[in-house]
Amino acid sequence: MAVTLGIYYLTPWIRWDRGPNLPDQAVLIDMAHRRFYFFWIEIWSHEFYFVAGLLIMAGLGLFLFTSALGRVWCGYTCPQTVWTDLFILVERWIEGDRNARVRLWNAKWDARKIRLRATKWSVWLLIAVATGGAWVFYFADAPTLARDLATFQAPFVAWATIGVLTATTFVFGGFMREQVCNYMCPWPRIQAAMMDPETLTVAYRDWRGEPRGKQRVEGAGDCIDCMACVNVCPAGIDIRDGQQMECITCALCIDACDDVMAKIGKPRGLIDYLALSDQEAEANGKPAKPIWAHVLRFRTVLYTVLWALIGVGLVFAMFIRADLEMTVSPVRNPTFVVLSDGTVRNIYDIRLLNKLGDDRVFALSLVSDQPLDIRLEGADLNIVTVPANETMLQRVYVSAVAGTPAAVADRIDLRFWVEDAITGERAFTESIFNGRAAQ
Repeated sequence: MAVTLGIYYLTPWIRWDRGPNLPDQAVLIDMAHRRFYFFWIEIWSHEFYFVAGLLIMAGLGLFLFTSALGRVWCGYTCPQTVWTDLFILVERWIEGDRNARVRLWNAKWDARKIRLRATKWSVWLLIAVATGGAWVFYFADAPTLARDLATFQAPFVAWATIGVLTATTFVFGGFMREQVCNYMCPWPRIQAAMMDPETLTVAYRDWRGEPRGKQRVEGAGDCIDCMACVNVCPAGIDIRDGQQMECITCALCIDACDDVMAKIGKPRGLIDYLALSDQEAEANGKPAKPIWAHVLRFRTVLYTVLWALIGVGLVFAMFIRADLEMTVSPVRNPTFVVLSDGTVRNIYDIRLLNKLGDDRVFALSLVSDQPLDIRLEGADLNIVTVPANETMLQRVYVSAVAGTPAAVADRIDLRFWVEDAITGERAFTESIFNGRAAQ
């Protein structure tokens, strides 16, 4: 919980120097400029395939861990679980252990109960506000937004986001808790397809615990039916009844049962991480399979290979992407224009993208089998300057002299070139020129 909450609350405050024209926040979702910054990585809006690839990797990772170790994501790192555990920790500090909290729940409303409940809810509310506040820092410069919030100069969308997240965190983490997992989250209903008898998950060794009973008689199992496993279960289920959708694999029942076994002088592991396929073998006195045999099997290896291939592909795409990009959009209304001297002109909108932190001077040209003339609107010598980390839309006119093959043809293939005047880096895009025959 400390690690996950630390990452969430502290990440927006990490600084990362990208130069004078770029934000110095290590992790930033810049909606205004449609960019995502993650330390040294910068993803533009047209490169959303990187985000899509990361989401696919996250899904495959969830499949992998669920197939190997059950719902470990739900039990240890899911935000709902993390904040629920934090709220329960606060509740324990203020109201006492489980027995004390049960007594307080059943007690009449008096000054002590009001004081404890008000104190607990106040701390919960502070945590919820901090949660919503930390989230908005991912979308703007954290120190600047913090100052604007403190002076009540922050935009309305920031206040609205904090308010919504505060309310949902307070209600979901403090009151609904595992009901969110049972009734709102789809993953419990999908997990059955990801798990099989070889999956290591929380389970009860019924061959050892049954028949259960509080009286120690000849032939009785190790389970004394103390209900400790049920009392600590956040979902309120009895793991001794077998695998159930509500189980989030938090392993609290394992700790509770091990404590009881230690007190009565029985071996630990009556409730443990185990594979259902080992139950019959253990019941017959045979050793269980080693952990690696459960983890390294065809399904998990397949998930791992797919996950790694997507990751390698994303890294490769990251390294080969260019700092200069160009897209060309012919203006089709009209398809071409005939000037007074018979010259046929086509109009194009060329979008130039400069991904570097400095202004760049670009020279535009074209190559075609037929003689064509290129001219840039508002620019001399077909040279334009694109600001650092900006996209520039430039209108371009391409003309064919009257009577030339290009002017009377249906269409002519051409290629636009853009070149950095300093570094010599080049990029090109294919397009077509429409003559009078295209009419």
